[in-house]
Amino acid sequence: MNADAHAADAAPLPAAAGVVGGGTMGSGIVHVLLAAGIDTVLVEVDDASLARGLELVRESLDDSARRGKLEVGVDDALARLTASTRYEDLAACEVVIEAVPENPELKKQVLGSIERQIPDTALLATNTSSLSLGSLAGSLAHPDRFVGMHFFNPVPAQPLLEIVRTPHADEEALRRAHALGGALKKEPIEVNDSPGFATSRLGVLVGLEAVRMVEEGVASPEDIDKAMVLGYRYPIGPCRLGDLVGHDVRLGIAEYLHEALGERFEPPALLKQMVAEGKLGKKSGQGFFPW
Repeated sequence: MNADAHAADAAPLPAAAGVVGGGTMGSGIVHVLLAAGIDTVLVEVDDASLARGLELVRESLDDSARRGKLEVGVDDALARLTASTRYEDLAACEVVIEAVPENPELKKQVLGSIERQIPDTALLATNTSSLSLGSLAGSLAHPDRFVGMHFFNPVPAQPLLEIVRTPHADEEALRRAHALGGALKKEPIEVNDSPGFATSRLGVLVGLEAVRMVEEGVASPEDIDKAMVLGYRYPIGPCRLGDLVGHDVRLGIAEYLHEALGERFEPPALLKQMVAEGKLGKKSGQGFFPW
């Protein structure tokens, strides 16, 4: 069933939702849940990570409020947020979204810990941008209620939501994922479980070719980006986008896709060098561009 068919068959919104992982993506997902009026539990691994996650959520809400993009007050939104280092505090959540780093073993461990605490009727989702859901679902007791909900950075501003179905996912789980995406003001697309899905396969391939062009001296990062923005109407060029995503993240996805799909995803030597030198992009202050 496609995204439009699911959208026409809306499901009730969850009264409470959970997010595990408060980094860039997790904090953005918390933001949009709170903005939609949904009570939200944020779980992180320790107090320091939790404090950083809360700081990111507040910064994101404050930024939206300054730009007139937040329909509720920042304090009103934050009043709906519960912060915790305990999976047990997810027990009342009707949907939980895992948003920890792209490490398969870590994600499996976290998903298992979530599943042991939430009701059998709760929707369980992962925000992975590339990993096979089939492999992540292998140890779950209820793979029928497990879906991919791949948000895009920055989550409050990006309208796309990639919903990933596995052969085990039932239609009710997918319907609920689509309904939640609509409530969060996202435009869902639906794809079948495959390495990289639709967006990472296409986006990473363009990004890797841009790195190769810089490596081979074809053009500067500035001119490559200008070509794609002016010539193909990209909102941002692939080199600057790599800086925003993080070149370590892009390298990890490329290595996974290289192993899963073959030589066309082989990471360029320049990308590996940039990561080794700590030139990760915006988060390190330097990538293809200074930040």
